Amino acid sequence: MDKTLQARPAKAAPQRTPDWKRRFVRDFALNKYLYLMMIPVLAYYAVFHYAPMYGATIAFKDYSPMKGVMGSEWVGLAHFRDFFGSFYFWRILKNTLVISLLTLLFEFPAPIVLALLINEVRRRAFKRFVQTVTYMPYFISLVVICGMVKDFTNSGGIINSALTVFGYDGLAMLQKPELFRSIYVLSEIWQRIGWESIIYIAALMSIDQEQYEAARIDGASRLKQIWHITLPGIMPTITIMFILRMGNMLNVGFEKIILLYNPAIYDTADVISSFVYRKGLLEFVWSYSSAVGLFNSVFNLLLLVAANYMSRKVSENSLW
Repeated sequence: MDKTLQARPAKAAPQRTPDWKRRFVRDFALNKYLYLMMIPVLAYYAVFHYAPMYGATIAFKDYSPMKGVMGSEWVGLAHFRDFFGSFYFWRILKNTLVISLLTLLFEFPAPIVLALLINEVRRRAFKRFVQTVTYMPYFISLVVICGMVKDFTNSGGIINSALTVFGYDGLAMLQKPELFRSIYVLSEIWQRIGWESIIYIAALMSIDQEQYEAARIDGASRLKQIWHITLPGIMPTITIMFILRMGNMLNVGFEKIILLYNPAIYDTADVISSFVYRKGLLEFVWSYSSAVGLFNSVFNLLLLVAANYMSRKVSENSLW
């Protein structure tokens, strides 16, 4: 009897459902309609963002439309080596970084300043007027915006007409390589400042007004209230927007670049995205242009991760 009992195998303990599964089932039961609403969003990203990643393999192939993606010859990193060793690599990388840094330096803080100024205005009619005027350029077609910029900066445009009063001769500004970056950054500020200020104005509305009342009782001036209450109150929003901007550091808007530049200013205007456009769609060098675009995306990803890491270490605010 004892031998029989010893030979009998021990009963296996019942497997416990992981905690995350139980939490998910419970949460899904409570919010099933919200999960259903996520399906179109997930489908959009799956179809238009993740599925096209399959096409990135042509960056490692000598792609031919007749052979297809799978039938094209595998060349490995040849296109990347050609790009890194080409004459254009340092030029377009420098132009992309310089334009991106100038945009980050001047265009990124502009909506914050506008939101702070609008927040200090007490007359609603004037506040709405300023908001409407600054929002309008964002809703104008980019083609129209670039046409206006060309008209403003040509030799007989409104800018040159104003400068002639101070003794300057009229000149076609978009034919001068040294002026392109300034024109691009200023047009970006003009076009985007109002629209991008919306999120900061919304963040300002969430600040507890009792803090301002306490500061006024203590004798704090308007400037000190902005410095010690308003800016710390919207700092998490500024941090998140900065991290997102860093993730698009090299994604200089090629549409505006293409609509504004010309061969005379390639030295300062040609960026990675416009170079990819010329090589891929005008010269039909698909594999080479895909390799350049993939390099751009990987570089942006590294910048995003680095910015998020630094933000988490410095301010404890991050995307993840």
